[in-house]
Amino acid sequence: MYSILIVEDEPIIRRGIASLIDFESLGISTVHEVENGEQALQKIREEAPDILLTDINMPKMDGITLAQLVRTEYPQMRIIFLTGYDYVDYLLSAVKIGVEDYILKPVTKSEIEALLVKVVAKLNEEKRQRELLALAGEEDASSGTQHFEKLILEQLSNPNLALGELAKQLGFSTNYLSLLIKKELGMSFQEYVTQQRIQRAKRLLLSTDMKIYEVALAVGIEDMNYFSYRFKSIVGVSPKSFRSGAKI
Repeated sequence: MYSILIVEDEPIIRRGIASLIDFESLGISTVHEVENGEQALQKIREEAPDILLTDINMPKMDGITLAQLVRTEYPQMRIIFLTGYDYVDYLLSAVKIGVEDYILKPVTKSEIEALLVKVVAKLNEEKRQRELLALAGEEDASSGTQHFEKLILEQLSNPNLALGELAKQLGFSTNYLSLLIKKELGMSFQEYVTQQRIQRAKRLLLSTDMKIYEVALAVGIEDMNYFSYRFKSIVGVSPKSFRSGAKI
């Protein structure tokens, strides 16, 4: 059974969804409700629900900002947007974040139930893959780990390196590979890629005369500001300071 958090600043809509939907029949045993993004983030950190159903236009913190934070901290959480016609343009941002789907207001019971059926089916498939992963032999897991690590390191300079593409190369589903990487490396795909890119950047900064922007490009990061930000957040100093010997 799964859990869901409903985030909606209009009480009538929020309570209507919570009371009218037969969540138990959909495989959802726990339903949480809050009225804005700030409360939602706190509740998510306390309860870590499986599904987030959130409005976009809310006071204190809008749904897009909430989804961005959730996607960073809880990448496996399924996110669904509620939105009025006036906010359809915001859905472009939603696509980039990687939300599951959206429903336009006014919502109907059947629309929400149909969408939740799809989401729960995906969660069930992920659970099945986790169980298969747990049953996999250590030898196979080790072999797979060496393979995907090798492919990641070979493609670090590619700014478009993505989990989905790597999964295709290995013949795995995206969810299965995500779980395998987390299990074997103790971190997410993106965390591992970032870590390895910064490690390679450190070596290049110390062993070559490449300009800092050239180092950034060499490790697959096209945005110089983002490279400097990530480097400093991990190493503790800027790339320039690191090269000059402030931290080796």
